[in-house]
Amino acid sequence: MTKLKPDYVAIQRRWKDTRQPERLIAHYELERRLADRLRAASRDERFRLYAAVYSELFNSLPDHPQKAAVGSRPNRVAKQVRALKPLMGRGDVYLEIGCGDSSLPFALSATTREVLGLDVTDALVDFAAAPTNFRFLKTDGVDIPLADSSVDLAHSDQLMEHLHVEDAEAQLREIHRVLRPGGHYVCTTPSSVTGPHDVSVFFDEVATGMHMREYDYRSLRTLMLQAGFCRIEFPLVVAGYWLATPPYRLLHGIERALQWLPARLRRNQWAGVLMGITAVATK
Repeated sequence: MTKLKPDYVAIQRRWKDTRQPERLIAHYELERRLADRLRAASRDERFRLYAAVYSELFNSLPDHPQKAAVGSRPNRVAKQVRALKPLMGRGDVYLEIGCGDSSLPFALSATTREVLGLDVTDALVDFAAAPTNFRFLKTDGVDIPLADSSVDLAHSDQLMEHLHVEDAEAQLREIHRVLRPGGHYVCTTPSSVTGPHDVSVFFDEVATGMHMREYDYRSLRTLMLQAGFCRIEFPLVVAGYWLATPPYRLLHGIERALQWLPARLRRNQWAGVLMGITAVATK
């Protein structure tokens, strides 16, 4: 029988999740089943499954937190625009990986020459509202249908953790391939140190739902270097403002220290700000 953690009410307050216990359990059981299908699938099977499992997840859960958060989307996009603009030039090509409704590429369209949205489906994109310099690219979950060295800035937000472990490095190699020399990939992903960050937070100590893997600074840096990136930095970005870029050794040291603390001390607002990962990988 599926059981919630004894402190699930405190976790709900922290996550601002007001659902009843039976709805949390229903969400968890569905997400575990779908996630286990992805984890057990072969590479070819996963490329067909990514779109199917997420469609089933959202269609089956009308009270899914991401649906409730739709109203906060414009504010989040504004913060992302503020963070990304300093890295862009008027003649650049921008690529959003996992673009969803493409609201972020749309918002950046006046800043640069061309904006591209990459996803497994274009079902959420309002093409009638698309700017003239926007182009949608369909992916199987890993491959990017672009020429080598054709992108100046790539970005993904809360995507990396949803990729099967075997697909994560393959996608990073694709991003590296399409970036021009000196181009940047900005990746925002939750930290395993303060996680889990999917529905399994109410049940488990590590991510077991649709977050295939949650990373820490060390594991993400290692993966990016293996994919061919020459420099990895981890700036602290709050509300779209670049506050500082601490040395990797300092962040890794703090991360290691936090891992020794009880989960209730690691999973707080201040640890979340410090350990919330924004990686800037340079080709």
